[in-house]
Amino acid sequence: MFKAVVYVTLKESVLDPQGNAVQGSLHSLGFDEVRDVRVGRYMEVELEAANKEAAEERLTEMCEKLLANTVIEDYHFTVTEG
Repeated sequence: MFKAVVYVTLKESVLDPQGNAVQGSLHSLGFDEVRDVRVGRYMEVELEAANKEAAEERLTEMCEKLLANTVIEDYHFTVTEG
């Protein structure tokens, strides 16, 4: 059994209106030091695999096919056993 943590974020070249709204709200609350906010998604996935390399391969397929829109989003993940 492996556990993966997957992060999906907009590519740097893509505008992030949700991040801009959060930044504006932080400024209105007095957090003027905030210069940029990018909003993304966090997912935990548990999966069965023969080894860590096989788990990473399957996770890459999951991200490419469903979890991330690779036209406008980047993703990365970590895999741990257990």
